[in-house]
Amino acid sequence: MKSSTNVQREASTAREVAGILLAQGAVSINAAHPFVYASGATGPIYCDLRLLMAYPKLRQRITELLVARIRESCRVEALDVMAGVATAGIPWAAWVADKMNKPLAYVRDAPKGHGKGQQVEGGVVSGQVSIVIEDLTNLGGSALAAAVALREVGAKADHCFSILTYEFPQATEAARKAGIEMVSLCSLSALLEVATASGQLDSKAEQAVRTWWRKGSVVAKRE
Repeated sequence: MKSSTNVQREASTAREVAGILLAQGAVSINAAHPFVYASGATGPIYCDLRLLMAYPKLRQRITELLVARIRESCRVEALDVMAGVATAGIPWAAWVADKMNKPLAYVRDAPKGHGKGQQVEGGVVSGQVSIVIEDLTNLGGSALAAAVALREVGAKADHCFSILTYEFPQATEAARKAGIEMVSLCSLSALLEVATASGQLDSKAEQAVRTWWRKGSVVAKRE
């Protein structure tokens, strides 16, 4: 069970990250013309966290927060490799690996169709304790697939870290079944709270996102 101090720290981190995303225009909301996600699903919100790469101080701060959360959640001395999910997770995994002085690897969405046909790049990970790093967790498919790919080549991968999560129940359930802990710096609910409180999101847009999220939750429960 988390201590009240940890809960408060996580809430503070979530608000800070939400503020950064909103300030840099990384969050777009359009209820009339939903966005199409990598999974094929659609929704009224799109978060482009790749924009943060252009701001050294901000990406350094996000990296610091990721490292802090990793240290809180894992036995750092037992960690061997930071594995980024191609492509958006790669830079964050690289910055975290550099900050923690750990080896880096990355995981493709499928094995290469040429060369050695590898899905995991970055040297030997067999027998290594690996952490999966992604920028955004929507349905969780890409991060979980990366963890499975790491396991298939002999690595231990029980944790996935991301900057933002949409908090869908199906992602949580899929992670539970796979024996993987999903950890994010910021949640969709925290993002909406900060956006609404700061006047950056009107009630109509907020309702559109929350309605979309509830529908996704209902589908997940039925499945």
